[in-house]
Amino acid sequence: MRLKKILAGTSVAIFLTIGFACESRYFSSFAQSLPIAKTADVAVGPQYDTTHVYVAPQDFDRFVASLIATFGGTTAKQGVFTVTPTPSSTMSQLVMTPVGTVSVFGFKTPVPYPFGLERTGYLVTDMDEAIRAAKTTGADVLVAAFNDPIGQDAIIQWPGGVNTQLYWHTTAPSYAPLQGIPENRVYVSLDRADAFVSSFLAFSHGSVVSDEPRAPGVEIGRPAETYRRLRIKSKFGKLTALVTDGRLPYPYGRETTGYEVTNLTDTLTKAKASGVDVLVPPYKTDEREAVVVQFPGGYIAEIHSVTKR
Repeated sequence: MRLKKILAGTSVAIFLTIGFACESRYFSSFAQSLPIAKTADVAVGPQYDTTHVYVAPQDFDRFVASLIATFGGTTAKQGVFTVTPTPSSTMSQLVMTPVGTVSVFGFKTPVPYPFGLERTGYLVTDMDEAIRAAKTTGADVLVAAFNDPIGQDAIIQWPGGVNTQLYWHTTAPSYAPLQGIPENRVYVSLDRADAFVSSFLAFSHGSVVSDEPRAPGVEIGRPAETYRRLRIKSKFGKLTALVTDGRLPYPYGRETTGYEVTNLTDTLTKAKASGVDVLVPPYKTDEREAVVVQFPGGYIAEIHSVTKR
């Protein structure tokens, strides 16, 4: 009986080893179907998921004005707050555009670690459930839940080193739906891509829209090559995972968000008039026309219009 158990265990181990080796490059339907512990769905909606932008206090107002001039929208009242669990002070303002919500921070003190390294903030329905789900699905908790002036926050890290802030409000906010849902642009390594995608899908209850093993390299500044690109959708919004060897020309890898607009030419005209610099001129693929820009204060973003759905 003991020998049978050993042989059975060995067979399972060999099967898993071969199976995962075969799937190391592509996140297939087999990988998506692997049993994952059930977790609560804590997402609220993409209009509540914010890109975090850190700028110097002297650039704060100029950046916000440029963002509004480029995309339109409104702002919440600016204030000075402590938004970390340790002593600090920052200017803070929420910018609500039709193509994405941005949380702007202008720290007057040194920024406590690991704040400033997170790319986005996701509103969740329950902080305890969200942290439990993050841990269950393979994420690490870098900053345990703490109180802020309007609720609670925590910072988690997905496999592959991608940081995200989770937040919960004491009084639930109410924002209008977005006209265009932005994409969270995540650069991950060849070795950790599948682990990241598996973890994020399980947490977000999302799905893979596409897994393109030979996406055009012009999207990452390497036009003579191809690379792997996954697109994911969930109630948290859109996420694009760009799987690379890390040999990226500037500014690729610096842009954390891609904003979808109806007319790229018009948007770019408004952007330039408000002090935005073009880092990568407009280029076209079979899916989109895109550009990479830098706003006053240093924030780098991709902006695109869809050419094929």
